[in-house]
Amino acid sequence: MDIHPSTYAPISCEFHDRLEGIATARKLARISFLDAQGVVTHRMTTIADVYARGGAEYLATGSGETFRLDRILEVDGVRLPRA
Repeated sequence: MDIHPSTYAPISCEFHDRLEGIATARKLARISFLDAQGVVTHRMTTIADVYARGGAEYLATGSGETFRLDRILEVDGVRLPRA
């Protein structure tokens, strides 16, 4: 989880639906995101769960990592739309 909490910026419903679809299909996905230190990081993993807690939404990977959805940059070549 993000060890440096900040205000959560909700992601688009369309992108959220894409994440849930990948999770349901148990498809291996390339996920690019900003880690807790703000470094661009990449993982090739499945999405185990997409859930909300404490006013923010999170993604749990099949490898056991968890991070906030607003830290995602791209999934399978599709960039997260920014407001």
